[in-house]
Amino acid sequence: MSAMPRLELRQGQSLTMTPQLVQSIKLLQLSHAELAAYVAAELERNPLLQEGEIRADAPVSSLADFLRAKEKAQAAGARMIPGPPPSRGEPGAASTGHATGAGHGEIGREMEDTLARAASLTEHLEAQLDLATADPRLRAVGRHLIHSLDEAGYLTEDLAAIAQRLKVGREDVETALSLIQTFEPSGVGARHLAECLAIQLKDRDRLDPAMQVLLDHLHLVARQDFAALQKLCGVDREDLAGMLAELRRLEPKPGLAFTPAAIDVLVPDVLIRPLPDGGLSVELNPETLPRILLNRSYYAEVAKALRKAEDKSFLSECFQAASWLTRSLDQRAGTILKVATEIARQQENFFREGVAALRPLTLKSVAEAIGMHESTVSRVTANKAIGTERGTYPMKFFFGAATGEGAHSAKAVRHRIKQLIEAENPDGVLSDEAIAQKLKSEGIQVARRTVAKYREALRIPSSADRKRKRKVRA
Repeated sequence: MSAMPRLELRQGQSLTMTPQLVQSIKLLQLSHAELAAYVAAELERNPLLQEGEIRADAPVSSLADFLRAKEKAQAAGARMIPGPPPSRGEPGAASTGHATGAGHGEIGREMEDTLARAASLTEHLEAQLDLATADPRLRAVGRHLIHSLDEAGYLTEDLAAIAQRLKVGREDVETALSLIQTFEPSGVGARHLAECLAIQLKDRDRLDPAMQVLLDHLHLVARQDFAALQKLCGVDREDLAGMLAELRRLEPKPGLAFTPAAIDVLVPDVLIRPLPDGGLSVELNPETLPRILLNRSYYAEVAKALRKAEDKSFLSECFQAASWLTRSLDQRAGTILKVATEIARQQENFFREGVAALRPLTLKSVAEAIGMHESTVSRVTANKAIGTERGTYPMKFFFGAATGEGAHSAKAVRHRIKQLIEAENPDGVLSDEAIAQKLKSEGIQVARRTVAKYREALRIPSSADRKRKRKVRA
């Protein structure tokens, strides 16, 4: 069999998460304070960006100002954030290695330095991904999975759906997920609690067959059915106690270690108010919106005066970065407004009647209603707040699963339980069962044990304790 050189044409798929897309995702999930700091830094280093409106009587920047900005950027070793390649014929169409050659790792470091904060879970995992594999396809799929994790570090989306959206094989997604599940913090990338605990036990070399059976029956652990667990795991009472103690030492939500500390004072990103005609007004808070513009007239003036190729290259880079940033900020604002409008529509009764009228609401239902992906809605609602006549609430506040058999949110049920207890007759303290019955008469199907759980979450004593306290006061 002779070996002859030949040409072959093969068709394949590739997936690329561009630096622009990564940066847009990061901008979307920033709080208004983080965004303000980031935009301030961009205004400082990009001479084509201007804050507020461009007025005719405003001081005009000169060519010398531009050249000083260029020297300052070069001295600091900074690069403009890459924007999308300009279309043919657009100003700044000349290609620059600086604008398009920056890698994702560099962009991540720029963002981190600008915000002067600890690395987020996403950044922490992306850094490990870049070290773990050089395969561009695996990196692209892995990066998408990392950006799809919730704040606790879990992947809640179906792998088949991810594969279909990315147009890759399911085995590619499974390979990438398996790689991520080897990263720190241990347990990250799990799809449910049992898998999260199993990853951590495996890292500790403690995932033996008996422990795996225990993980497969966590519902029995919650019910404290120790006799059934001993039988299923084939261990005695002492061994089971040791296994349960080992589980308690694990971290059920590994991603929360990277969650930024909550800001004490909430500033609303969106304002929602009832209108006299019965509708709701939904608008972005102008105080939290960065107002920056690309000064095209200044760009045109400088472009005419420049002679050196190096200066023209820097100008082109600045133009692309400024164009991308202004478009991205507009898109971010529009996306936030779209999500907030849907929240207002689905939680309309809350804005008129208060917490008791909250409906069950999920990220998925909002995403489906507005034609966005669930992960996008999750990023929009992170670190954002909604201002109402009743106060300012984190955007995540409006989401919650249904309780019992009725269409009532857990927050609304807890609020009603608190109301019932606060209205108790001094001679007739309500038991948890009595509260459950009262709720049932109002169309809220909740079990007694659920009432007890919510009462304890509200830090309200049991009926027996409340009776004793009232006797002491009497």
